[in-house]
Formats: sequence, structure tokens, C-alpha cells
Amino acid sequence: MSAFSFHETKNVISGEGGLLAINQPQYANRAEIIREKGTNRSSFFRGEVDKYGWVDIGSSFLPSDIVSAYLFAQLETLDEIQARRKAIWQRYWDRLAPVLPEFDVHLPFLPEFATNNAHMFYLVCRDLAQRTKLIAALKAQGIHAVFHYLSLHDSPYFQRKHDGRPLPNSDRFSNCLVRLPMFYELGDSDVDYVCNSILSHLSAS
Repeated sequence: MSAFSFHETKNVISGEGGLLAINQPQYANRAEIIREKGTNRSSFFRGEVDKYGWVDIGSSFLPSDIVSAYLFAQLETLDEIQARRKAIWQRYWDRLAPVLPEFDVHLPFLPEFATNNAHMFYLVCRDLAQRTKLIAALKAQGIHAVFHYLSLHDSPYFQRKHDGRPLPNSDRFSNCLVRLPMFYELGDSDVDYVCNSILSHLSAS
């Protein structure tokens, strides 16, 4: 089984929801039932049973027709969407990579064995203070840049379960990572404006 998210921050979106990909029929059949409120309704519509009822646990996981149509249109142009996102990602990289190290700001690291799905473009600042000032400076320029997730071990729920060992890498990225705007409609001039605003702020700091 493999899961794909269609949350609004992803490359292909439907607001919320996702896709479950299954390559073994016995699991696919049960997943369909769970998706259909625990019923074998889909089998009934295919004429495989003469009536349908509740045969397992389940919930109402089906998207509406409008959401499905919105998502399907994107899936039909997935190659185009991905090509544009990769172009945006590369433009950020080309503009920022030669300059940012002198400000002790780092860019994404892609190992040689990895591919780039252009899901996000982020910077890793020197510390929390630098990131806070950068986000504020970009906001003043009308640019919506955000920090990423907080460390799980610092969340209210998991604090009680954490054994107390230090997790410096988790803390560092929670405090220092900032995500730049990344969406299909972002134009080259928009990317340049973001980059120029970043460099202007850092140069003046």
C-alpha cells in the first residue's frame, strides 16, 4: 500500500484527502468497503451482489463529485504541473545558491540518489532570530513565507511520551527552516521578487 496526500500544500490538491494505491486485490476490496462506510455498495452497483449492506467497519471517505472533478483535471495535466514546479524550484536555486552561504543561510540538499518532486523550496537560517526577522521582512513586502512543522517531541501530546533525550537536528530545523512560496501559478517575475526581497533583507541585516 502507498498513500498520497492531496492537501492544499501539495503538488496536486483537492483541499484535503488523498489516494491509497494498492497492488493486491484482497486489500483493494476491503479498502473499497471501508471507504464506502463499511458497505459493499460498489459491488452492488457493479452487479456483483443483488443487494448491499454493512459488511465491515468504515466511514464516509468518498470525495464529492465537484472535488473529484477538480482533482481529476489536475491529474490530467500532472506532467505540466510538475514541469512548472520544477522550473520554479530551479529558478529559486539558481538565484539564491551563489549568494546565500555568505549569510549563513543554507538551501535544500538533494543527495545524488534522490529525485526532486519540487514539493517545496526552503531555506535553513542560522538561528531562530534570523528566521523570525526574515519572515517578518518578507511579510512586509507582501510575501507569504512560513516556517515548517514543530518538533514532534515538543508537541503537547508527545511531550509526555518523549524520554527526554536531546534531538538537536529536529530542534534546529524546527527553529531555522522557512518555506518560500511554491505553487503552479507563480511566475518567474514573482520568484525574482521573492529572491530580491530575501537578498535585500539579508544584505541590510
